[in-house]
Amino acid sequence: MEPAIPRVVVLGAGFGGVTFCQSFRPPRAVVYLVDRQNHHLFQPLLYQVATAGLSASEIAQPVRALFHDRPDVHVHLANVEDIRPATREIVVDGRTHSYDYLVFAMGGRTSYFGHPEWEAFAPGLKSLDDAQRIRRELLSAFEHAENTTDEAERRRLMTIVVVGGGPTGVELAGACSELARHVLRRDFKRIDPAQAKVVLIEGSPRLLGQFPEELGQDARETLEKMGVEVRCDTRVKDITRGRVALMEGSSIEAENILWAAGIAASPLTAKLGVPLDRAGRVLVEPDLSIPGHPEVFVIGDAAYLLDKDGQVVPGVSPAAIQGAKHVARIIESELEGAPERPPFDYWDKGSMATIGRSAAVAKLGPLQMTGFLAWTAWLFVHLLFLVGFRNKVAVLWQWFYSYVTYRRGARIITGLKR
Repeated sequence: MEPAIPRVVVLGAGFGGVTFCQSFRPPRAVVYLVDRQNHHLFQPLLYQVATAGLSASEIAQPVRALFHDRPDVHVHLANVEDIRPATREIVVDGRTHSYDYLVFAMGGRTSYFGHPEWEAFAPGLKSLDDAQRIRRELLSAFEHAENTTDEAERRRLMTIVVVGGGPTGVELAGACSELARHVLRRDFKRIDPAQAKVVLIEGSPRLLGQFPEELGQDARETLEKMGVEVRCDTRVKDITRGRVALMEGSSIEAENILWAAGIAASPLTAKLGVPLDRAGRVLVEPDLSIPGHPEVFVIGDAAYLLDKDGQVVPGVSPAAIQGAKHVARIIESELEGAPERPPFDYWDKGSMATIGRSAAVAKLGPLQMTGFLAWTAWLFVHLLFLVGFRNKVAVLWQWFYSYVTYRRGARIITGLKR
């Protein structure tokens, strides 16, 4: 009797899950890719959807379209409910399925540092739904400001607070400032959107803590030139509807409060029954497998691992992509009867963050860049990683159009409740 075909289950269609399926090509195996969304999302550009720079379809690709020519890859739109490593089973939408190998690539979620109630008033930015909610609320605030006769209410409607001074917070603050000062200024008659107030709050002494200090300072100076009020060493005490209370005792009245301050692993990591760090990430073995279960791998945001220099491998897309390729090679070698389990060696290709039109900061190895040169590098890298040729063409054209005209074509408000 011919042996059963090995079943490899991949949880999550982010960078890690999709890259694994693209890289994994053994002679005999079937892959089941499970995600509760039907699209692969290019998360680094979510902030541009949130601020009306791009439309949702320009940064997302249907997962089935990515693997239409791979008969060995089966895509399942489903919700994972349980993981049982002891019996090599998962529960998906009430049904139990077995696996020979499991690749956990479910990424992260927004963390509110023990205050989940803040989510109702300060949306994070992890999904297309999040981005479309933020865009709707940003654009709606200016519409309401145009119609109100109360000057205090108008100021509140035209105030935007971004909490968190990492790359996402810096990008959001810069994009919000450009949206108000350069894009919307042509659209309204009774208000001047350029008078909008954008406040960026960071709890540590400087922005972009993972970047060299001089790049963080450059980012701050650039944001301030763009009209963003930057408050470092400032911590949030409470968030309620339209109001941010600070530890120092003051508060800010704002219609839009955007959360970019924290990330935690998927809560399903707790189902693996292995040690986790404070953010819920799995303390993986050097080969990215979990302790006691060499057939289960964790990659991307959900994995906690130190590199050869003793630094935590960051939860960024290059790390997820490299980890996915590493795990694919391990499983392929084992299925071919020549098992190899080398440790995962992360190659840090650098970090970059865009601040605004022709402005960015980048650290690529020993090289540090700012301004237009960094922005050009940022543009090239993001186009390189976009999945699907159509997406690259659409994004390149949209960026070129926005750059030349300062106009954005995705200023459509949807999902309004009447």
